[in-house]
Formats: sequence, structure tokens, C-alpha cells
Amino acid sequence: MNPAFANPAPLGLMGFGMTTVLLNIHNAGFFPISAMILAMGLCYGGLAQIIAGIMEYRRGNTFGMTAFLSYGLFWWSLVLTLILPKMGLAEPTPMGYMGCYLLMWGIFTLFMTLGTLQYNKVKQLIFASLTLLFVLLAIRDFTGNELIGLIAAYEGIAVGSLAIYLAMATILNEQFGRTVLPIGEAKS
Repeated sequence: MNPAFANPAPLGLMGFGMTTVLLNIHNAGFFPISAMILAMGLCYGGLAQIIAGIMEYRRGNTFGMTAFLSYGLFWWSLVLTLILPKMGLAEPTPMGYMGCYLLMWGIFTLFMTLGTLQYNKVKQLIFASLTLLFVLLAIRDFTGNELIGLIAAYEGIAVGSLAIYLAMATILNEQFGRTVLPIGEAKS
């Protein structure tokens, strides 16, 4: 990596983490979906990850580019799926179709998880947990099972929290030039 370029991963991880936590707090039933979640999905979950992905491209990091651009665009597509029907521009998506959408993201994330095996343990755990989250959400939408949806919500809060932790660990460890927050170092 070119040291002249800042590490964009903490930006992307924070965008993903904070937005995922907020959406899953909603999914757990603590508050309704609102402009706050939609705005986070478009701006921080979406745009910030897209910017991070473009920066990863510039650094020559294919994995980071693919992950951040894909998940940034996931957030945009999810928000559009929710707001286009409200604007009268599309029909609402049936739950079974949403199950297919989420399952496709789960399959993508499973393959991305394989790409983390040379990275630190926290990143591996984030991708493995995100795979599980997408699968649980797909099962919820295929079956209508509220308990699976609630389990998915709390698992999503955990996934988002792990991403926030990795973002902060990356920033602090880099800032202080030593391990402040452990991440389970990458394999050599």
C-alpha cells in the first residue's frame, strides 16, 4: 500500500457499523423506521462506504474496493427499495422477494468472508457474522418468523458494533503506533 494515502477502511467501517446498528435497533422493535435511518443509509452507510471503496481502488486494494463499494451500494439499494413505493415510483417489494435479495447478499458475503482469511480476526468475525445476518434476514422474509427476525436484529447490532470496534481500533492503533485495541493480527 502507498503510505501517501490515508487508510479509508475506518471511514467505511464506521459508515457500515453505525448504520447497521441503527437499522437493527429498529428491527429489534425499539423505534419505527424514519428519515434518520434512511438518511444514514444514503449518507453514511452508502456514500461514506462508496468514497472508502474509491479510495481503496486508488490504494490498489481489490478486496477493500469491492467490499466498500458493494455494501455502500447495498445501502442505497435498500433505501430505494423502501422509498420508491412511497414516492409512487414502484410497487412495494413482497417479503419473499426481499428474502431473495437478502439471500443474494448473504452468498456474496460468504465469498467475501473467504477473502478475509488472511486478514485480522475481527475482520473475519465481521464478515462471518454479516453472512449469518443476511441468511437470518432472508429466512425471516421467506418464513415471516418474527423470532428469527428478532434474533437477526440483535445479531445485526453485534455485527455493526464489531465494525465500529475495528474502525476505532484501526484509527487508535495507527495514531499511537502500537496496539491500543487488539484486533487479532493478520496471518503472515
